[in-house]
Amino acid sequence: MADTRTIERAKEHFGKILEQQLQRVERLKINVPWTDYQKVKPITIGVLGGDGIGPFITNEAQRILQHLLKKEVDTGKVVFRAIEGLTIENRAAKLKAIPDDVLAEIKKCHVTLKGPTHTPEKGDGWPNIESANVAMRKELDLFANVRPVRIPKQGIDWTFYRENTEDIYAVGSQGIDVTEDLAIDFKVITTQGSERIIEAAFDHAKRTGKNYVAIITKANIVKTTDGKFLDVAKKVGERYPGIRWEGWYIDIMTAMLVNEARRKDFQVFALPNLYGDILTDEAAQIQGGVGTAGSANIGKQYAMFEAIHGSAPRMVKEGRAQYADPSSVVRAGAMMLQHIGYTQLGKRLEMALDVCGQYEKKLVMTGRSTGVTGKEFGEYLMATVADSRLEARWEQYVKA
Repeated sequence: MADTRTIERAKEHFGKILEQQLQRVERLKINVPWTDYQKVKPITIGVLGGDGIGPFITNEAQRILQHLLKKEVDTGKVVFRAIEGLTIENRAAKLKAIPDDVLAEIKKCHVTLKGPTHTPEKGDGWPNIESANVAMRKELDLFANVRPVRIPKQGIDWTFYRENTEDIYAVGSQGIDVTEDLAIDFKVITTQGSERIIEAAFDHAKRTGKNYVAIITKANIVKTTDGKFLDVAKKVGERYPGIRWEGWYIDIMTAMLVNEARRKDFQVFALPNLYGDILTDEAAQIQGGVGTAGSANIGKQYAMFEAIHGSAPRMVKEGRAQYADPSSVVRAGAMMLQHIGYTQLGKRLEMALDVCGQYEKKLVMTGRSTGVTGKEFGEYLMATVADSRLEARWEQYVKA
């Protein structure tokens, strides 16, 4: 049986977490205005290579974006800035998820394009530092993780609004081994955090002509935190009378996404952090793999766009990094273009990714010398975006 000191130590640890989270709730109550990119000049885009294949694919994505934004770069409307130091080696040396000098550079940018970063796990030799992604989302208050998955030929057009700053991820590195037999982690859900992500999902549905939002929880089992998320959804839903919504449990929804008879019914999803991580990877796999999907992390002041897959260190070790598929981070770049006001250009890049990656496949990436390099695929994409017949090419495959 645990002695009094063990229990008191655990109470003290939990008390510190409660203090941090209650302070965060107070910050969430402060109304921060959204950045108006129409009034920003220049728009500064930071590029973070990350780990493993990250620098290879982000460099290719940057090359494509700079090509598409050549006029804006030449006239000073857009500036690209390379930010060094978000590597696992530097983060481990500084014992910080994001070293202070790197974070300062990130905050000088309006948006960032980010490659995958390695998150240490127990036993892998790296110190127990928080995920760089999680830290960036919290530091910049990037509360909305937006992941679209579209397979037009199959009638799939999903947009996931995953809450980014709460749930298990909020304090995932602050769990405690109470004794050698008992380990406890913590799950955090707030009214304010739930409301803004659910509102963002409903607002997206309204803006894009969608009429259905699925709220994903496990509120039948995780009654307090997931129950709060579902209760907030009821209140938000009342403000959108033209949009129908339903609550779904995470386990059955994972089955629904692979149910070809039902999955076309879904349009917009709002989810707590962990469930969103799981479901969006499944959805990306249905689209063609996690390498085909991009991700936006949106806050009122800042935004970060990234690939959703890992850093693939084995590819670097085996000398295959030049064959890494840049599609995920390029698709994130297309989302970034739309976010900062270049809507049509972003949509054309998305069409080109569909045509090149899902339909025509004139150049195929295999991750090895049996396929093309990332640079060759990038050239294919740029030529496709520039084609005046792009929309017709895209439509012929969608309607086939």
